[in-house]
Amino acid sequence: MHACTRADRAEQARLFNQCFKKALGVAELEWRYDANPHGTSLSFVTRPAGREGVSGYACSPRRALSFGDEATLAPVGETGDVMTHPEWRKRGLFSDLDRAAMAESKRVGWPCVFGLPNRRSAHIFVELGWEKIGSVRPWTFVLRADAASRRELASDGRARAWFAPWTVRSCRRARERSAALAHGLRTLALSRFPGEVEELTRAVEKRFAFMIRRDAAYLNWRFVASPSKLHRAFGVYDGAEVLVGYVVVQRPRPGETIGYLVDIVARDERALAAAIEAGLAELESAGAGLVRATGIDGSWWNRVLVEKGFRAPKPDNHLTVILHPHQVDHPLVKAARDVRGWYFTDGDRDDETMG
Repeated sequence: MHACTRADRAEQARLFNQCFKKALGVAELEWRYDANPHGTSLSFVTRPAGREGVSGYACSPRRALSFGDEATLAPVGETGDVMTHPEWRKRGLFSDLDRAAMAESKRVGWPCVFGLPNRRSAHIFVELGWEKIGSVRPWTFVLRADAASRRELASDGRARAWFAPWTVRSCRRARERSAALAHGLRTLALSRFPGEVEELTRAVEKRFAFMIRRDAAYLNWRFVASPSKLHRAFGVYDGAEVLVGYVVVQRPRPGETIGYLVDIVARDERALAAAIEAGLAELESAGAGLVRATGIDGSWWNRVLVEKGFRAPKPDNHLTVILHPHQVDHPLVKAARDVRGWYFTDGDRDDETMG
């Protein structure tokens, strides 16, 4: 095993592209691992004699805190880019990499690490000592019942595609009810997140047991400087100057019909309604027929998606939320074990883009 630095990004990118369908370049990997203002990622590869890496593992830091208490603020890790070349699978390489990554994340002082593995790999993490603490699912808002949208909906069953026109009407009614709450607020496109976003996010942090800090530097890195350039951000203002919310969306890729409601923070219900409407309107104007957003089952964001008209996927369409605690008495570890208290959106996931 080899602990990677920035000098290894080209090798890691080549391995990534051998393992996944979503292509990744060196610049994207440098953005993900090296430019994060919350810290540099821990990453490893396994190299057989005489060749480049055939298995890789990465853990990226996110500064989190509990109920806005600065005394609890600490970096927690999030696993990502766990990969093994198809020719080298089932040889125990992943297990060794996981142990190395957890040992290093403990050594550098991260209280815990969390991850979102799929159904095929979640049991392997549990066998290695991880705790299964929840599940996360993609919810869908249907804007149009055209052929492209129906094809996507059919992945959750033919009935979803068949009833698409009814679902459009139901979603439209939910959208109208929500938008009515936002009367008097205005939304503006953001080219960068302003410094006052930190006052907003600090106020919201106090309501949640586990929340990743959204300071301006992090938000500008995560969304404005993201390599795909697919994200768009909007601020919600009460009056001329007071920022009371924001929303980030991911526009559909060329030829695709799905957009994503990626991240959102709002001071109150009015601001939340205005932010969601701004996100839906942007994606609709960009040609999206469907809008997706991921929520942890039982969390606040999950409840919001249900209230705003988003539809659940079929039961087996989910990821598992797992936790590897290092400091069992740390407030973040105690809070993380109950996912109902998490503030967690797609913007908190390791993936730069959804889909």
